[in-house]
Amino acid sequence: MPRAVSSRGVNPNSRSHSSSSAPYTISSASVRPSTTASSSKNASGVALDSLGTQTGTSSVTKNPIFNTDRFGQHILKNPGVAQAIVDKANLKSTDLVLEVGPGTGNLTVRILDVCKKCTVVEMDPRMAAELTKRVQGRPVQRKLEITLGDFCKIPSLPYFDVCISNTPYQISSPLVFKLLSHRPLFRCAILMFQREFALRLLARPGSSLWCRLSANVQLYAKVDHIMKVSKGSFRPPPQVESSVVRIVPINPPPEIRFEEFDGLNRIVFSRRHKIVRSSFTASGVVEMLESNWKTFHSERERQPLDLSKPFTQRVEDILQASGYSDQRAAQMDITDLLQLLHCFHEEGIHFS
Repeated sequence: MPRAVSSRGVNPNSRSHSSSSAPYTISSASVRPSTTASSSKNASGVALDSLGTQTGTSSVTKNPIFNTDRFGQHILKNPGVAQAIVDKANLKSTDLVLEVGPGTGNLTVRILDVCKKCTVVEMDPRMAAELTKRVQGRPVQRKLEITLGDFCKIPSLPYFDVCISNTPYQISSPLVFKLLSHRPLFRCAILMFQREFALRLLARPGSSLWCRLSANVQLYAKVDHIMKVSKGSFRPPPQVESSVVRIVPINPPPEIRFEEFDGLNRIVFSRRHKIVRSSFTASGVVEMLESNWKTFHSERERQPLDLSKPFTQRVEDILQASGYSDQRAAQMDITDLLQLLHCFHEEGIHFS
């Protein structure tokens, strides 16, 4: 759980806070703004786990606050884009809003003008200090709560109606799935991502970008594209273009364990342009499924396992009976994937 900070505040230049796995909550008045910050050497780019691509920054600006390579931040500076993002959230005066990566608060101040309360999660103490300084003495100050720490390591999120984020690119995928696993369900999320990542969220079966990420997200949510955002809208500008998407959770959510659906997709999409049967012949796949099969059976069944035929043949029979053995993953939609998963479950074979 987040822990409270003493009234003495936080030194924004301290490195210890950002490296801690336990985030903590501070009021908007308890961070002491700093007038100096050390500059670090500009990194060559930021790795994107989910896409295997990189983004980077231009040369470091003179203001050390914008030396953001350490956390992969790109501050949204375009006021028109910031206002459009908040407008698309259709906020109500009763809404509780969660913002991830507020930076210096260009989105936050617009959110605070509308909502009941805004909880922000910021990893960089310098940014938290700048945001605090920005709202200090304003009536909206009482509506702001800052949690300083790593969003991905927060054990539980507060209740919120809407999430808004200019997402640090390196946490794009973890952020999406952390939000979709949150209960109770939120109303919608308005999220800024690297353009390629956003297009994968939106991809349809049969398209060149349809992938495991697309299927996993679209099982649990409806995703719409809102707007494109150019590099010049950020400071420092990233090396790639960005897009804003709206994610609306499907309510009620499907009664499918994510680990099972993702486990199947991990195999099927490993060779997305080849037939499904070939994905199940990859090294280690049959061995993993056989181990899961034996474990599942030992925990739930009293009858001995049927070992009359090799397990590889058992998998082959399931694929043939399902009708998907010669199908290509790139052409399979969510209904196809769920049906294939059901066929394996019918035979007591699981993926997690």
